[in-house]
Amino acid sequence: MLKGKNVTLRAIERDDLARLHLFNNDLEVELAGGGDPPMPQSLERLEAEFSKNVQNGGRDGASFGIVVNGLFIGICALFNFNETNRTCELGITIGDKAHWSQGYGREAVQLLTNYAFQYRNMNRVWLQVIGNNDRAMRAYQASGFEIEGTLRDHIWSNGRYHDIVMMGILANKKA
Repeated sequence: MLKGKNVTLRAIERDDLARLHLFNNDLEVELAGGGDPPMPQSLERLEAEFSKNVQNGGRDGASFGIVVNGLFIGICALFNFNETNRTCELGITIGDKAHWSQGYGREAVQLLTNYAFQYRNMNRVWLQVIGNNDRAMRAYQASGFEIEGTLRDHIWSNGRYHDIVMMGILANKKA
């Protein structure tokens, strides 16, 4: 649906679920995302959740599969929409570690923020990143996000507390 130079963002398909299951159960991938403690997820539960959403019909919202050279490598989404203030939150996971540090996450973020500003009329897109994920923060900054604040020792992850860094980008200041 959204195409960049190397990355395509499209609907998440049933055929993606086996790989998504692997990503969701990879401890390194989960810890890079920060936030909730890593918890196992069975393929059956993932499939049931997907089927339930399909049964509801309608559109997929602003959730996308990230595809590079025909391969599903991760997911990204806009959520927590505030229609009054024209803001939303962005989240992304490159689950295929063979595709880390190759610029695909940065390109997906740029496609998604452009979608938010051009097609959803958002004024501000914000995100939270665990303070020890320097790779992600560099990708967000290269995409035009600025650090707006830090929640000190805000989450417990991998045996210790970590900061959460709040970042945002405005429609009139996009990269």
